[in-house]
Amino acid sequence: MSTNLRPMFAPAGVVVIGASRQSGKLGAAMARSLAAFPGPRALVNARRPEPAEGVYASVAEAAAGTDGPLDLAVLCVPAAGCADALAEAAAAGCRAALVCAGGFGEAGPEGEQYADALRGVAERTRIRLLGPNTSGFFAPQLGLTASFVPAAAHLPAGDIAVVAASGGVNHALSFDLADAGNGISLGVGIGAGLDVTAADVLEHLVADAGTAAVALHLETVPDGPRLVAAVRRLAAVKPVVALVVGRSDVGDFARSHTGALATSWRTTRAALRQAGAVVVDDERELVDAITALSRVRLPAHADPGLGIVTAQAGPGLLLADRAGADGIRTPELTEATQDTLGGLLPPLTYQRNPVDTGRPGETFARVLGATAADPAVDLLAVYALTEPDSVDVASAAQDAGLGADSPAVVVVGGPHEDVTEQRARLHKAGIPALAGPTSAANAVRALVADARQRARGAVAGGALEANGIRVPAGPLDEDRAKTFLSTLGIRTPDRAACDTREEAHRAFERLAAGGQSVAVKVLDAAILHKTEIGGVRLGIRTAAELEAALDAIDAIGSRDGIDSTEPGGRRYLVEAMAPPGVDLVLGARRDPVFGPVVLAGLGGTAAEALADVAIRLAPLSLAEAAAMPDELAARALLEGWRGGPVLDRAEFGRVAAALADALAASPPDVAEIEINPLRLTADGLIALDAVIVHTGAVTTPTGEETGPETDKETDHAQA
Repeated sequence: MSTNLRPMFAPAGVVVIGASRQSGKLGAAMARSLAAFPGPRALVNARRPEPAEGVYASVAEAAAGTDGPLDLAVLCVPAAGCADALAEAAAAGCRAALVCAGGFGEAGPEGEQYADALRGVAERTRIRLLGPNTSGFFAPQLGLTASFVPAAAHLPAGDIAVVAASGGVNHALSFDLADAGNGISLGVGIGAGLDVTAADVLEHLVADAGTAAVALHLETVPDGPRLVAAVRRLAAVKPVVALVVGRSDVGDFARSHTGALATSWRTTRAALRQAGAVVVDDERELVDAITALSRVRLPAHADPGLGIVTAQAGPGLLLADRAGADGIRTPELTEATQDTLGGLLPPLTYQRNPVDTGRPGETFARVLGATAADPAVDLLAVYALTEPDSVDVASAAQDAGLGADSPAVVVVGGPHEDVTEQRARLHKAGIPALAGPTSAANAVRALVADARQRARGAVAGGALEANGIRVPAGPLDEDRAKTFLSTLGIRTPDRAACDTREEAHRAFERLAAGGQSVAVKVLDAAILHKTEIGGVRLGIRTAAELEAALDAIDAIGSRDGIDSTEPGGRRYLVEAMAPPGVDLVLGARRDPVFGPVVLAGLGGTAAEALADVAIRLAPLSLAEAAAMPDELAARALLEGWRGGPVLDRAEFGRVAAALADALAASPPDVAEIEINPLRLTADGLIALDAVIVHTGAVTTPTGEETGPETDKETDHAQA
């Protein structure tokens, strides 16, 4: 099928199939919306054709009676008739089609049949299809409004594209962007996405000279790798700001510890961020972010510094407080800059950063220029009111040289008419103007996030060179799983796998020499939740305690139908206890949408309850892996909290990247590799428990059949 979407979004001519004279009908609304289209336009109504008025009985007649090709067919017919109408359009030479009707997959089995028929026509004729179940799209600079919302024709032309899962969200975001002083290059509602998906539109926009930045709204992702590839290509040449729906949906992930944390919403956001998109939390933040990024883009920078100049102290404090909460530096200005400011401002004003000018005067432009030029400042945020007989903010910003070469965001407060005029002048000069401190903070966060991500990508380069080490064929018990981790260079405790109680005693004598305590566990690949069934005993220091532990583990068989009296029926793992430290969870699993992913978080139930996790697509570079702990809200625990151990980011990066690479290199039946806990000690990282899951149902000790799971225990929590 053709990858060219120009016949869809920049057609030579348009035909509306199902045009109607009844104002309330979809076909009538679409005909009104398309009335301003400057190219050839035709209407098709098989029941009431009027060729003299441009209404034809068929698409073939419309094509013959129209001066120019009809590239785009807009189908305004019920679901049951869409497949036939699409086939007719394709036969008449149309190369793209928009289907607005509902009643397809969302309507049950009958609707699925209609969807299958529509998809079959598209595949057979190679016509590109947008929809169904969408309100359409618009390209204001072309005078093209293929939407049943006629008001979309009044959207101003500009350089921001909107790609939304929902046609309604496409319109809502576009109107919000226009209210914020922006123009639209293209606005697309994907709808059901039977053919054209968000990834298709993003790829189309890579080479679209009329688009400077892209707002992306997602609800579901049919093809994760393709979406990531499209975002990565686009973000390399123009900013992408993404809003993902589904914060409260945990999905149908497997009941593993990693799966419970890595919800589809979090994984999607992480994947988009890793691909280069700026990910936002709501539509207001999206509008603020894209307003800024469509006009300025910071150079790639690992940690940009923010300068703040405010003509009113309170709003400046709001900006500074939000910057601190977002982890953005507001460095103290150099002595030279402070000396310059001291000659421009009253002596009682604060001049170290933020810079409080008091009521702005004739020196305001020079204050802006001096602050922006400070070596520690990569981005300037400005707040001022449009007061009578006060400074002209737009002129001052331009006189200071703010813009693409000196990035800044400006907040102008005051009466609506004054603010609108100032904002228009600032935008024309390439300076994003925002509506208040919160909006400015949103814009600052987006600009800094974009710069940081591109800096990380430049350092990371490609994926870690594959080591070719594959997971052995399963099932694997804990000892074999840890042996595999050792081949990856991941440290594990000294241990012994024991087939008999006698072997367990000999292992104890070796491992407990010098008074060290040991852990004793049931060793069985089929038992995934050892702690829950009493299969883990910690702090064993004497032979008598070992006997008691072995008795308790053997007793599991009498409770759960496992005969431990048969030769080889019960095995034990005797293992040296690890020193105290901070527990993490690190897992690699196959996400059903995005493929191999890696998850890292603090160990224990708090990480699961708070969802304090970092996620990356696999394989990943050492630099990407090493940066994962920096995203954790509890990262202070890894930085020597109260005299505790300090995480070596490089060591963590090697462990995480090795785990990711192993899963990516292994056959698809390897579903998950998890280390939980991975303990940070004074001597570095050590894997205290390991689970490797192969696909296929497993039977728990209670006889319950489940899908792939991992062990949720924290065996060494009391060490």
